[in-house]
Amino acid sequence: MSQSLITPPQTPLLGLSLAELTEWVQQQEQPAYRGKQLHQWIYQKGAKSLSEITVFSKKWRETIGEFPIGRSVIHYRSVATDATVKYLLKLVDGNIIETVGIPSQKRLTVCVSSQVGCPMACDFCATGKGGFTRNLEAYEIIDQVLTVQEDFGRRVSHIVFMGMGEPLLNTKNVLAAVRSINQDVGIGQRCITISTVGIPDRIRQLAKHKLQVTLAVSLHGSNQRLREHLVPSARTYPLADLIADCREYVNLTKRRISFEYILLAGFNDLPDHAKELSKKLRGFQCHVNLIPYNPISEVDYQRPTGEQIKAFVNALEQGNIAVSVRYSRGLEADAACGQLRASQVTDGLALKN
Repeated sequence: MSQSLITPPQTPLLGLSLAELTEWVQQQEQPAYRGKQLHQWIYQKGAKSLSEITVFSKKWRETIGEFPIGRSVIHYRSVATDATVKYLLKLVDGNIIETVGIPSQKRLTVCVSSQVGCPMACDFCATGKGGFTRNLEAYEIIDQVLTVQEDFGRRVSHIVFMGMGEPLLNTKNVLAAVRSINQDVGIGQRCITISTVGIPDRIRQLAKHKLQVTLAVSLHGSNQRLREHLVPSARTYPLADLIADCREYVNLTKRRISFEYILLAGFNDLPDHAKELSKKLRGFQCHVNLIPYNPISEVDYQRPTGEQIKAFVNALEQGNIAVSVRYSRGLEADAACGQLRASQVTDGLALKN
């Protein structure tokens, strides 16, 4: 075999389609049907090394054993009483990312990260307090889904891009991961949600792909002043412009947008804020997800009471806005977004070797 055939690929195999894997095995002077076997072992059997693929000959496995598939290592695992599991996954370069498995009777949802850290620096967010390192590659996103699926021993049904990072600052790799999660792992696009705080021009660009995913836009403020306080990027991407882009997205895709709104006691949770928000969102397909705040040590925001949440809901409903309340899972195990990694850093855990 020539030297070129034993040189590892520049990128891992995870994320490659059936056609691409077939081409790869043929480049290794193997028959085309090996591509289907490789695809099955990577995406259905969860192979972490090519040396594990026993349908391949021992000789060929020894030749290709060092080729990377692209799987991470579970660095830390935290289980809540509601069965939510938070993972810290260690990547090849030593960086650590968060992933969450959220089970229910009929669903297994994975909350995936799209970046190592986050550059958006939202005032209430534990992840944002830790700064930004780099974008995740497509295979590092797909790996999170496979890791949770294997650890739970059941099929993942839903994906939400609501972990570490801003997905629309990593659009290329996020879209590649969505394609593979859909076509290779077998999860329908309508079961995938991409969450963004809003990046200029990126929502319009995403609309042009005509995906069937759900777009979730994080507002967190009913007016420009409130949103600027919480989301620094709002200073250069005003709320009015963001809402206008969301309306265009709905017109182009015919898909309803979900607006995320974190409720901070005494700051943005008054009925008047709800009335202000409802006026901005009238006239196009949308839904508001209210998220009662999960306190972190770095800031002094508090979680609103049940009565305050109910009053906000009622005010939105009176404005004819569809609304629901999303209560975070896994709070007692630091499994709500950003909490586990932050607590491990505080406790002195080495997050990068």
